Amino acid sequence: MQLWYSERHTAQVEFSIKVDRQLYSGQSEFQRIDVFDSKEFGRFLTLDGYMMLTEKDEFIYHEMMVHVPMAVQLDAERVLVIGAGDGGVIRELVRYPGIKSIDLVEIDELVVEVCKKYLPQTACRMDDERLKVYFEDGLKYIRRCENEYDLIIVDSTDPFGPGEGLFTKEFYGNCYKALTDKGVMVNQHESPFYADDAQAMQRTHKRIVESFQIGKVYQAHIPSYPSGHWLFGFASKELHPLRDLNAVKWNALGMKMKYYNTRLHVGAFALPTYVEELLRDVE
Repeated sequence: MQLWYSERHTAQVEFSIKVDRQLYSGQSEFQRIDVFDSKEFGRFLTLDGYMMLTEKDEFIYHEMMVHVPMAVQLDAERVLVIGAGDGGVIRELVRYPGIKSIDLVEIDELVVEVCKKYLPQTACRMDDERLKVYFEDGLKYIRRCENEYDLIIVDSTDPFGPGEGLFTKEFYGNCYKALTDKGVMVNQHESPFYADDAQAMQRTHKRIVESFQIGKVYQAHIPSYPSGHWLFGFASKELHPLRDLNAVKWNALGMKMKYYNTRLHVGAFALPTYVEELLRDVE
């Protein structure tokens, strides 16, 4: 008997991976959590049936979430991460010795526990002494913060279910308030390819550009995500992702990457024409 994980991307499109075995299945207060093992993608995590990460391509997502803003805001000392219970963002952040504190706000404690046990590739640095973990709603947490963080990374699920509140205008306005003058916020920005995903991406972009002086979008190719074409948002009060890129200083750190480099950093902001038009329609 063959076992397959299948995720519907549209009414006419499904993405499937042949599964060797299911390692975990559980229901938290917020969502269903599953971990599978496969030959092609290694272990992978799904929440409510939607792909969150695979061992084979998670490095793309996590490197682009962390190193793009850090190469611009290299002096960041205080970082807030919302979501990211799998630990991949934390693994990349702790590589920077200049970061003094990382606050991780994850609504679902069971996600963290499961990832520590079954996905050590991403959750391997959750014991870093600079990390404090808060199991609560990121939307409520951010309301209490003002002029506190140099970098906010919003590693949320899709804009429904537990992650829905992290795509609202109120949330982005509170992120703006929580940042220092040279602070940067990055978020996963959905895919521009399929119609429903593109509309969600446009709504997100509209709310961000209404809240921040600078709001740019960059891209990466992530094979296990819908269409493989994925976008990220870069927002700030002062810093521009290209004009303020510290390429020489970042490269001097000597960090070894599998995906990110400072040449790619520049190219990632050069978007396809159809994406530019989707963004322009809501700006």
